[in-house]
Amino acid sequence: MNAITIAWIALPFFVGFLIYLLPKLDRYLALLAALASVGYGFWLFSQDSPLALTLLDNFGVTLEADTASGFFILTNALVTVAVVIYCWDTNKTAFFYTQVIILHGSVNATFICADFISLYVALEVSGIAAFLAIAYPRSDRSMWVGLRYLFISNVAMLFYLIGAVLVYQANNSFAFAGLRNAPPEALSLIFLGLLVKGGVFVSGLWLPLTHSESETPVSAMLSGVAVKSGIFPLMRCALIVPEVDPIVRSFGVATALLGVAYAVFEKDTKRMLAFHTVSQLGFILAAPEVGGFYALTHGLVKAALFLIAGTLPSRNLKELQQQPIATPLWIVLAIASFSISGFPLLSGFGAKILTMKNLLPWQVIGMNLAALGTSISFAKFIFIPHQQSVEDRKSRPGFWIAVIILLLGLIVANVAYYDAYNLTNTIKPLGTIALGWLAYFAIFKKLNIKLPRVVEQFDHLIGSMSLVLILLFWMGFAWLDI
Repeated sequence: MNAITIAWIALPFFVGFLIYLLPKLDRYLALLAALASVGYGFWLFSQDSPLALTLLDNFGVTLEADTASGFFILTNALVTVAVVIYCWDTNKTAFFYTQVIILHGSVNATFICADFISLYVALEVSGIAAFLAIAYPRSDRSMWVGLRYLFISNVAMLFYLIGAVLVYQANNSFAFAGLRNAPPEALSLIFLGLLVKGGVFVSGLWLPLTHSESETPVSAMLSGVAVKSGIFPLMRCALIVPEVDPIVRSFGVATALLGVAYAVFEKDTKRMLAFHTVSQLGFILAAPEVGGFYALTHGLVKAALFLIAGTLPSRNLKELQQQPIATPLWIVLAIASFSISGFPLLSGFGAKILTMKNLLPWQVIGMNLAALGTSISFAKFIFIPHQQSVEDRKSRPGFWIAVIILLLGLIVANVAYYDAYNLTNTIKPLGTIALGWLAYFAIFKKLNIKLPRVVEQFDHLIGSMSLVLILLFWMGFAWLDI
């Protein structure tokens, strides 16, 4: 078992090197590595107990793969398969496929890390790979967006590393469990790094510009899987150290509300999807014990939505309301929008039901408001006019195959929580969707409010990190006894 895990971890990095030697096989090799992760993810679900691998016992450097890891790994694998297929008949070079598969491998590594130092290495590698993917077009805009992301990421990881050192000083171990005995300063610094990497709350407001301005397949990778490299460790810490569970849940609710508050007023398709990535990450953190299933459904639907958004004739929602799109394109857009809204027969329904059932009483109102905001936002997509006769000029065979894979995943994933399908569970989501549509037509469709983007400016992002660090210090000293 350990040999399989080691081979699986090493495979994407070996493939990334091999692509440079055999550039004509770039897409085939990348697809092979992603399919290997699909197999490994399903294999984890068949294991009766978590797989543990000790690297450096004296330092508490360990790896652990369990069912929660399996959900995240499977998400990463399916999204990467879809992105590779989407790019199949484009002019992407071997360099692009190398970065995609290295990003895939490093993000996978974060899903099995059980200590802070190996997680640091995986996060840094994923950050570099994400930067190179963002900057791939080599335009002035892409270079600036990539450098902005890299600088913010590196500053956050500097705080994280100091926190990891404090954990080791208190425990002579880097293991996640050492957070229980570490000083509150360690928790504050580590969580700041993870909140920034995961795009959580105000410290994650770098995300909308980065995800919306990247190329379509890169946006799908970033929103579908890359940000979850910061989310999964937060989930894991909440499960291992119950004392930090309220902090993680609090940030989950705040993030869900913040993201959806921006999304309901956003008129740009890709920026709306990016803000909803922020919001949906909050749903994952709001109920850490079941966050894996929600991460799977979110990753699949968000990757599909970004690929579809890149095929629409315009990014401006007002323009899309004036010019019908092709009916086949509208169908896949509507299916993905229904899933993220929580409509039955798609896994977004089961994921929302499961999450709501695992909320604490003080979370319920906030998360229901976030669910309502999600329905309002995606009514913008569902009610875009469409005609069968409209010519779809941007769609390619690779696009349709990729989107179908992701949407089929949303249907098949229903088996993860088939108990959700009863009359009581069905009425509430349908009522929320109906209320959201009513609010959209009665209020939000007529509004022309544009929220300020000043908080997304580079200097304000650094300032936000400082404010979040102060908040974390207060939480650590006031709420915890660790």
